[in-house]
Amino acid sequence: MSADTPRRIALLRHAKADWPEVSDHDRPLAERGRKDAPAVGLKLAETGIVFDLALCSTAARTRETWKLAVQEMPHRPKTHYEERLYDASLGELIALLNETSDEVSDLLVIGHNPGMHALADALSGRAEGDTLTRMSRTGFPTAALAVVSFTGSWKSVEHNVGTLLDYWTPKGL
Repeated sequence: MSADTPRRIALLRHAKADWPEVSDHDRPLAERGRKDAPAVGLKLAETGIVFDLALCSTAARTRETWKLAVQEMPHRPKTHYEERLYDASLGELIALLNETSDEVSDLLVIGHNPGMHALADALSGRAEGDTLTRMSRTGFPTAALAVVSFTGSWKSVEHNVGTLLDYWTPKGL
């Protein structure tokens, strides 16, 4: 694939987690999260994007979100569980994207806030319709999904490189 290849990044925040007496990394989904995760999977399927790769945080709530969401998708992408997504800063997230192989056209990242919101906002130099306004207004709640497109190599991912194509939340905010 060439450096001018169109690419898409879907950024998914894990679904609503419970607060049992376990470490933060081991928190499972709450009942609402178990309902919202398949809904976001249906939304991912509706985009028509056939993801080449999914990067998922190793935290229990992100793995559980992904397990429930992917069941609603017609194509299961190769999945890599990435420890660095847990509690990642914006700079760390961009560095992780920069490591992605240029063989990957469409990438799904399942992670945490504030990182997912910060990354969606940072990459979105432009937006279709009112997507950026809606994303700014809602603050990227659990199970929120943003889809950003850009042209070029993954090594060229930086602030304002893309266009926010879609923004969705389970509550339809």
